[in-house]
Amino acid sequence: MAFDIEMIKKVYANFGSRVEAARKVVGRPLTLSEKILYAHLWDGNANTAFVRGTDYVDFAPDRVAMQDATAQMALLQFMQAGRPKVAVPSTVHCDHLITAKSGAEIDLPHAKTESAEVFDFLSSVSNKYGIGFWKPGAGIIHQVVLENYAFPGGMMIGTDSHTVNAGGLGMVAIGVGGADACDVMAGLPWELKFPKLIGVKLTGKLSGWTSAKDVILKVAGILTVKGGTGAIVEYFGDGAENLSCTGKGTICNMGAEIGATTSTFGYDASMERYLRATNRAEVADLANGIASYLTGDPEVYADPEKYFDQLIEINLSELEPYLNGPFTPDLATPISQMKEVAAANGWPTKVEWGLIGSCTNSSYEDLSRAASIAQQAIDKGLAKKAEFGINPGSEQVRYTANRDGLLATFENLDATIFTNACGPCIGMWDRVGAEKQEKNTIVHSFNRNFAKRADGNPNTFAFVTSPEIVAALAIAGDLGFNPLTDTLTNDKGEQVKLDEPTGWELPTKGFAVDDAGYQAPAEDGSNVQVLVSPTSHRLQLLDPFAAWEGTDLKGLKLLIKAKGKCTTDHISMAGPWLKFRGHLDNISNNMLIGAVNYFNDKTDTVKNELTGEYGPVPATQRAYKAAGLGSVVVGDENYGEGSSREHAAMEPRHLGVRAVLVKSFARIHETNLKKQGMLGLTFANKEDYDKIKEDDTLDIIGLTTFAPNVPLQMVLHHADGTQETITVNHSYNEQQIEWFKAGGALNIIRKEAAAKAGQA
Repeated sequence: MAFDIEMIKKVYANFGSRVEAARKVVGRPLTLSEKILYAHLWDGNANTAFVRGTDYVDFAPDRVAMQDATAQMALLQFMQAGRPKVAVPSTVHCDHLITAKSGAEIDLPHAKTESAEVFDFLSSVSNKYGIGFWKPGAGIIHQVVLENYAFPGGMMIGTDSHTVNAGGLGMVAIGVGGADACDVMAGLPWELKFPKLIGVKLTGKLSGWTSAKDVILKVAGILTVKGGTGAIVEYFGDGAENLSCTGKGTICNMGAEIGATTSTFGYDASMERYLRATNRAEVADLANGIASYLTGDPEVYADPEKYFDQLIEINLSELEPYLNGPFTPDLATPISQMKEVAAANGWPTKVEWGLIGSCTNSSYEDLSRAASIAQQAIDKGLAKKAEFGINPGSEQVRYTANRDGLLATFENLDATIFTNACGPCIGMWDRVGAEKQEKNTIVHSFNRNFAKRADGNPNTFAFVTSPEIVAALAIAGDLGFNPLTDTLTNDKGEQVKLDEPTGWELPTKGFAVDDAGYQAPAEDGSNVQVLVSPTSHRLQLLDPFAAWEGTDLKGLKLLIKAKGKCTTDHISMAGPWLKFRGHLDNISNNMLIGAVNYFNDKTDTVKNELTGEYGPVPATQRAYKAAGLGSVVVGDENYGEGSSREHAAMEPRHLGVRAVLVKSFARIHETNLKKQGMLGLTFANKEDYDKIKEDDTLDIIGLTTFAPNVPLQMVLHHADGTQETITVNHSYNEQQIEWFKAGGALNIIRKEAAAKAGQA
């Protein structure tokens, strides 16, 4: 039986009429993305044709999803909003706070003990406010959402950048910060700049070693890590219909790595099969009733150049497997070229670990195809030459895969079965020997491979690929091995070749599970107590941020001028720091410790202008805060790419950073800064980045007349007594300027709630 079926019925009841209203206003056929967006306008039926990439629009998402690391801050904020219950269906999923080390039987109980305080908090706050709670071990949020909550034509936001995974079931699902989630759970509209549209036409059919993962790996190589910024990627064509539903999810999932707002596919037979297989026949029947509205109009796909801002075409029949990396998910290398490319770049070719899992590739289909390679190795007398680890995507997937012998196959090849959780993908991996920081190579089926991401070792060269290629390379132990053409030596000294992988889109015996790990909330949570100890080092109740002083900001110090790639991992690392995601002051001790200082090419070493000495970034900023001084962070292109983690915005805000000035922002991070009442600014002239000097004192002028589309000025006071003024742009609309003035969006929600309570 489907969750929230009455909500889905309501969405579908209005869907057709809202699409028709939008089509009339826009005056042309509509893409799928446009249909879903216009069907979820806060004000109901469309009466305006919005300009892509320009107009801010208020939407009404159908649901909210949160994982345990980001849910802590989101729910700590919601607790201040003055609402007795969430206004839309919402869920919390405990998947991030579980370290992978010895295997699920040891790791999961350890995590439940180590993070009991956080899990108990999330359980109780969910119980109080009407939120569904998925226990530790239930699975990775995006796999669980796909299995239980995603539905064609829906709109969902989630406090994780890979919320976009639900596009595999035809949703517009978007990663956001916790403040955005708080707004929606409080019953307020959710604001988004109307996205541009990138169309990807898929033709042909996958075969052999090629998988759905290779589609997005190729797209990442084409668009780069920022090529999808501000856009929805919509996949269509006969090739799209030939993909499985979970394969579509894989493609949408890694759309986060190209900066896309989200990605999606039109409703088709594969989605119907998946809905029925996951016990949601009623949703499939409802979707069939409005199927023509759950995909783009035929005219759009017949002449896509007229309807998309950019068009890419990929023939699946000609696509070969890819490995992307190291250190960035958009460096795409076809497997046939990897041996030569690795040699030319000096990449270590001995594969130390092969890892299968993450929210990107942990479905039953993924495990079955990888298991077919593992079984071949056993049958052909091959042993694995690399360590091998498996993270099933959910308890349902794990239970079914275990029933069908897939996990036994991996174990027979001496693989470690980790918990149904994120694990190494997000840095929750206690890898033996990582502290030695030796140069080495790993291959995985995850989505990101930034330096230090998986194991904390900056010298780990991580390559992203499909589960079946991971299995082959773990067996071969060689990055340059091409299973399409190369042979291996077995235990008899014979040369053997691995056959093409085989697998099942869905389990032939159906899915099964004893306990999926779901906890329903109390019908009436008014008497549920949510306790946060004042002495806790894991949880901390929030204090409101201060409102703007009403003046221009003068005498600001330069905290750091970040050089090159600066992701949310650089700004607020995960891994061992995840334990502090519910304690703003403690986690602020990791602020920008991964960013490279332009002036000395070092991390976590900046000049303290009060003492003239160099020291850690957080300690330097705390010194400025203690002295009553604000500061500015300067960054490069696509600043804040990667995870949705709002801690990367909240930590600077908490420690007294007043503005972040960069060449360009990643979408989610820019929004997070705005929500927290900070200034997110961009250079009007990108070359002005070079004018920022280490000893500069900075003024931001024009705030007393802060208005949309009106640039601000920044005065650079150099240490030699000279000064120069540069123009800095912003993308704030009137509502976002009010957030800045109030000291953050949550302060406005709190005031509104207090006013209503006073009226009552």
